[in-house]
Amino acid sequence: MTDKSSATVPETVTADRITGLALGAVGVLAFSMSLPMTRIAVQQLDPWFVAFGRAVGAALLALAYLRFTGAPRPSRAQWRRLAVVALGVVVGFPLFTSLALTTQTSAHGAVVNTVLPAMTAVFAVLRAGERPPPAFWAAGAAGLLAVLTFLVTSGAVQGALTIADLFLLVAVVLCGLGYAEGGALSRELGGARTICWALLVSLPVTVPVTIAAAVAQPPRADTTGWTAFGYLTVISMFLGFFAWYAGLARGGIAQVGQVQLTQPVLTLGWSALLLGETVTPASIGAALVVLACVVLIQRTRASAPAPAVGKV
Repeated sequence: MTDKSSATVPETVTADRITGLALGAVGVLAFSMSLPMTRIAVQQLDPWFVAFGRAVGAALLALAYLRFTGAPRPSRAQWRRLAVVALGVVVGFPLFTSLALTTQTSAHGAVVNTVLPAMTAVFAVLRAGERPPPAFWAAGAAGLLAVLTFLVTSGAVQGALTIADLFLLVAVVLCGLGYAEGGALSRELGGARTICWALLVSLPVTVPVTIAAAVAQPPRADTTGWTAFGYLTVISMFLGFFAWYAGLARGGIAQVGQVQLTQPVLTLGWSALLLGETVTPASIGAALVVLACVVLIQRTRASAPAPAVGKV
């Protein structure tokens, strides 16, 4: 009996790790279009409306999902943690990126977003109690350096520090907090329910701000603008988190969070396709280096304690 149990545990951990990594990659792919779509949307719509209106729309989808699945209400302690998630990913990140991208490009935003995996790992230690081994931090630093080198040499970094850069930095800090708290809470509630409840927690803030923004500047946009807003509502603010939080819960917040190292390169690719920005051949080399670092990070998983796995 003991031998059988010992033989099956490594297989289960490996399966959870692979599943978590796959789900995390789906989430990153969904989020990689967020900055270009935000840039498109705020060119025609008020940034406050974009930031809070998409949260209201996603909250309506969340309410339908929770009722359809018959989800039980969170406990009092979970409500408090959901407020932290909401502060980070429902209010903070959308608001400050929307404000920043009224004057900056999505490529520039990708530069600042490069530090998001590191912030997620830091909050995984502070909020989720994870303890990645030294090799993890070394591989993560190598991936961060690779992305920054690529962005600098590709010309994505231009000009001096501006208020938009400060907005982006605040967005990244809050997002890292929301990712880590949400990933930890997803072990108890599941990824889908975590983001759904966080969206509902935010309604007392998001609804009045959305109404005020719509009254101050009635929303008018063409098909492209509304399509971008729709993507931010359905994918960036809702479905993307189903996969992302489930991946963080299964594979470990710090480890799976480093998959975000691929996001700046993906964002530049989408910026080229959607906004006409130039992507040099160096992006291919940078992507390969970053992917190698991500693989190395996942291999360090064996020396770190396996996270508790809850609902997906």
